[in-house]
Amino acid sequence: MAQVPITLRGRTYQIACEDGQEAHLTRLGRYLDEQADQLLKSAGPVPVTDTMLLVMVSLLVADELSDTAGELENFRRAGEGKTRIEVEEAVVTAIDTLASRIESIAERLEGA
Repeated sequence: MAQVPITLRGRTYQIACEDGQEAHLTRLGRYLDEQADQLLKSAGPVPVTDTMLLVMVSLLVADELSDTAGELENFRRAGEGKTRIEVEEAVVTAIDTLASRIESIAERLEGA
């Protein structure tokens, strides 16, 4: 099992992960740190505890996940009554769109 250093708000944490998942976990850590930075900037001079920041970042990520789940549910509903080929073509389009979004996020993280 591999260990990956993840830095959030200047503090480094050693996180265990499956072998081969190091780069993915590093990207996720950068994403969380970026989200925390943005939240702190938007909060202004108001002091935010580490616990509150954790809650805020968790809610932000949960909101993004909820949005994605909603998009997938809409896609599922839209596929009802269609032929298998139509559904497969729509799935390919949806996957391409999601892959583009993920690549965009990864590029932003790598540039940070």
